[in-house]
Amino acid sequence: MDPAKVQAVIDWPVPKSRVELQRFLGFANFYRRFIRNFGQVAAPLTALTSVKTCFKWSVSAQGAFDLLKNRFTSAPILVTPDVSRQFVVEVDASEVGVGAILSQRSLSDDKVHPCAYFSHRLSPSERNYDVGNRELLAIRLTLGEWRQWLEGATVPFVVWTDHRNLEYIRSAKRLNARQARWALFFARFEFVISYRPGSKNTKPDALSRLFSSSVASTDPEGILPEGRVVGLTVWGIERQVKQALTHTPSPRACPRNLLFVPVPTRLAVLQWAHSAKLAGHPGVRGTLASIRQRFWWPTREHDTRRFVAACSVCAQTKSGNSPPAGRLRPLPIPSRPWSHIALDFVTGLPSSAGKTVILTVVDRFSKAAHFIPLAKLPSAKETAQIIIENVFRIHGLPSDVVSDRGPQFTSQFWREFCRLIGASVSLSSGFHPQSNGQAERANQTIGRILRSLSFRNPASWSEQLPWAEYAHNSLPSSATGLSPFQSSLGYQPPLFSSQFAESSVPSAQAFVQRCERTWKRVRSALCRYRTQTVRAANKRRTKSPRYCRGQRVWLSTQNLPLKTASRKLTPRFIGPFRISRVINPVAVRLLLPRYLRRVHPVFHVSCIKPVLRAPARLPPPPPPPSLSRAHPSTGSVGFWTCVLGAVVTSTS
Repeated sequence: MDPAKVQAVIDWPVPKSRVELQRFLGFANFYRRFIRNFGQVAAPLTALTSVKTCFKWSVSAQGAFDLLKNRFTSAPILVTPDVSRQFVVEVDASEVGVGAILSQRSLSDDKVHPCAYFSHRLSPSERNYDVGNRELLAIRLTLGEWRQWLEGATVPFVVWTDHRNLEYIRSAKRLNARQARWALFFARFEFVISYRPGSKNTKPDALSRLFSSSVASTDPEGILPEGRVVGLTVWGIERQVKQALTHTPSPRACPRNLLFVPVPTRLAVLQWAHSAKLAGHPGVRGTLASIRQRFWWPTREHDTRRFVAACSVCAQTKSGNSPPAGRLRPLPIPSRPWSHIALDFVTGLPSSAGKTVILTVVDRFSKAAHFIPLAKLPSAKETAQIIIENVFRIHGLPSDVVSDRGPQFTSQFWREFCRLIGASVSLSSGFHPQSNGQAERANQTIGRILRSLSFRNPASWSEQLPWAEYAHNSLPSSATGLSPFQSSLGYQPPLFSSQFAESSVPSAQAFVQRCERTWKRVRSALCRYRTQTVRAANKRRTKSPRYCRGQRVWLSTQNLPLKTASRKLTPRFIGPFRISRVINPVAVRLLLPRYLRRVHPVFHVSCIKPVLRAPARLPPPPPPPSLSRAHPSTGSVGFWTCVLGAVVTSTS
């Protein structure tokens, strides 16, 4: 007999408990009809299963155990595999291992005889599989072990398992990546998976549990292995400071109940009080509270503030409570109507006469706006055509176009179109819509008006849009004190026929002079309003740090499309990244890695913060969330020592 076929039974460990012995006898009972005088041979073992007697392994029990293993692995129990007849594969998976038996029906006595045994201990990662994947892994390992017979079998074989869902695995339409790889391997075999209740699947179940005792001794379920306690009175950091004090005397200014910390060990004390798992990266106050309980040195408060400010973990995981950085930097004020325009889209509207989108076009000088209903979001070419028909045709060509970073406005076609008409393209920085505040504010206004006019019938908003546009353009603006009509046309359209008396038609020169006086008045009002707006906005902002090329900064993850399992546990900042260019005092360009290649690299200073230098060398920051989430396992003793900094001692 090939030793590899019977190795799983030959290596069966001596039972150390009544449960392990019952498991072995359960495996043996199936083969009792093939073993002469089975009851007499197994009598010493059967006697130990009684709860009335104390379980004590004896010489006679050892002899019976060895004799039964020898009978299991020899003729007439085992038969030679025959690829011309049907095989039966019995598999089972437990929490610690996989067991299987390859059998065939013998021609001599028409009884099912085993051909080989298989037992495999699961690795730590395999033990993390769910029940279905562990049972499927048992089939995968078994077919791989006996593929020299099963792959060339002329008759489809049967796989018995006690997991009913596996009966449908070969016809499943949705498989995960691991199951898909195994499905390619299964395609090489012709077999049928059949369900068998666990009460009748005892033989492979016994083989799959051979490693229960060894796994329990090496991989305890608790944090600490059995027989070990934690000595909470002797802390590793305290011992380290005391050792340093043997070479450095303590100054007289040190309080009597505290330990003086020499310079070489101060970083270790700071890391213990701030970065240890017992501390959980608190702020300056919490870190100082831990240090003040036991340690002292003259610059304790100053060093703690510098250490906490430079902690890379805190920089990535904590949100700042300070106002956003970057003073308000308004766009330049135009000198005439419709020379500088802003564009934006309003989406998410219900279908109304086939329209679902509004294109907002705002004149940044007069605050006049056109709201153009559209069937869908247009392409760059369609957007250009719409602007020509609804804006350029009426107001002439602009000199500057402000927009967000939508695909219509970042395309090469739109840039070339604006270049040909002589207009500059001004795109907002990444995740900073305030750059296009004129259009954003107009969107809020039109939304408020449409809600008021069509809240009873939302599908009628397209019919109310012309009235909403007139209302927006006829009401005074808070910035100029004049309506957009008056700011752009030089007069306010009358609401009543009797409002103005008939008069002679003014000359063209008088009309132009009136318009110029109005525009000067509007521009003066805009300058005053900008000064007031800047003053009010900067009260809720802080001055931005002075950035330079090559400087390293953290990048906020608030708007980044990161692939993470939980958004709540995602770091608040990632990086650090280097600045490749300072565009202006409130916008910088970063060198982003490949996994962020779809993110525009220009950011407002409120989305970044500088990397501060630590007082000494700090451990490197953790990897970004888009990388692998797997973490290596840590031994229990090392884990607990790392958490508490305590000494782990053995006890009997």
